[in-house]
Amino acid sequence: MKSNTVLGKLYLIPTTMGDCDPMDVLPQTIKRSIDLIDYYIVENDKTARKSIKEVDPEKKQSELKLFVLNKHTETKEHLEFIKPLLEGYNMGLMSEAGCPGVADPGAVIVKLAHEKGIQVIPLVGPSSILLAMMASGMNGQSFTFHGYLPIEKDEKKASFKTLERVSFEKNQSQIFIETPYRNNKLLEDLVQTLHPETHLCIATDITLPTEYIKTKKIAAWKKETIDLHKRPTIFIIHKM
Repeated sequence: MKSNTVLGKLYLIPTTMGDCDPMDVLPQTIKRSIDLIDYYIVENDKTARKSIKEVDPEKKQSELKLFVLNKHTETKEHLEFIKPLLEGYNMGLMSEAGCPGVADPGAVIVKLAHEKGIQVIPLVGPSSILLAMMASGMNGQSFTFHGYLPIEKDEKKASFKTLERVSFEKNQSQIFIETPYRNNKLLEDLVQTLHPETHLCIATDITLPTEYIKTKKIAAWKKETIDLHKRPTIFIIHKM
């Protein structure tokens, strides 16, 4: 045990959003933090180790102590995960892709850290949600992220119309995502359901060499063919 009185700090460490040079999208503060941290809470052991090695090749993998947090993790394990923080060791929280705590299971650890009086330090890195919003040309003063929409066809289409109505009434951009292998079907449903004058932004493979970001009216998307299969994508709609 390092200390009974001094608590460690929880660093929220962004990762790349795909196969690219991490130094193209991550600042040096990420490497400096990884240099000093041996304890991590991650979504996947293998990919987390790969990310750490890419950012800091000299970091000894044998020194890493990783706790895996995913949909199978039981709530009672959370306190065990942050034990190093309570003992005075700094820890890193890493998402599978992008920023921890946003559309990410790591939020439960951040919440627990606040409850225990542990300092939370968010580090700068790529957020697909904000980068898509920045590049969309839509209302960056008022927007809402909804995560995943319903899977069932009728519920999904009803949610499209609801988001479209709210967007018009509040002049608010509506952001959502889909499991990548269902992207093409989602786009097909959007084009068939939304008003022709509603704007849709498709932002896929953000920060990667294959990055594609376009905003057009639904009427224009009906004439466009794009393959989004298994490509991480942000969708934004705005009816003006």
